[in-house]
Amino acid sequence: MSDFALEARNLCRDYNIGGGLFSSPRVLNAVKHVSFQVERGKTLAVVGESGCGKSTLARILSLIDAPTSGELFIDGARIDLARDGMTREMRQKVQIVFQNPYGSLNPRQKVGDVLMEPLLLNTTMSAKERRERAMQMLIKVGLGPEHFNRYPHMFSGGQRQRIAIARALMLSPGLLVLDEPVSALDLSVQAQVLNLLADLQDEFKLTYVFISHDLSVVRYIADEVMVMYYGEVVEAGTRERVFADPQHEYTKKLFAATPRADVETIRARLEAKRAAA
Repeated sequence: MSDFALEARNLCRDYNIGGGLFSSPRVLNAVKHVSFQVERGKTLAVVGESGCGKSTLARILSLIDAPTSGELFIDGARIDLARDGMTREMRQKVQIVFQNPYGSLNPRQKVGDVLMEPLLLNTTMSAKERRERAMQMLIKVGLGPEHFNRYPHMFSGGQRQRIAIARALMLSPGLLVLDEPVSALDLSVQAQVLNLLADLQDEFKLTYVFISHDLSVVRYIADEVMVMYYGEVVEAGTRERVFADPQHEYTKKLFAATPRADVETIRARLEAKRAAA
């Protein structure tokens, strides 16, 4: 088995934008020749501003969309979604957690049914086995058996994201693609969900691709950082290297535009204000 849980080679994703009465069709290059590797059990954070192509990349990595060109490998095996279509084996390898948990949960389904559905569609487990596994996963994400028969609208945003994470883990994937999973949550709840993700990664030996625009979150959770700009990777490296010594001008501007909340920075701001008064 490969040392890398995920490998991308020159991934591209193009979209044909239809022309109007007085304009010709054009091609939008959403992802341009993206290559990277993620070691098993590690976290790659993909950062960039809105529209940089990171969510398009997330859809390719989670096997929702096929790339226009390039190669994708999961656990050393090449994945060709356009040729082979989605298989049960592929679905068990990778899952995605979206930004809006309520939008990704069926409001008419009880939580227990939401969790058991992937097992019903992709395994031969009995109803009893599906129920037992769903109960176990609820507990793993910090909820309880009493939540099994409740509907999504009866939970807070943080609880709904825990349910979405539990559902993503029901098939025991080795790879999770997390597309802005905490950006819609309050800061205190963000910390709880990030701690949960860290605990689950350790317990299940998970590999994460973490899509985010929040650099404070990235600094907390990432092992490797990849910066995207207009569909291209402009910088990549370890978290420590990228944050300590960004090389690309876009990365420097991205970091400079992010307010820092540490004590020394706040003191420096106050002193600057006093000096200017």
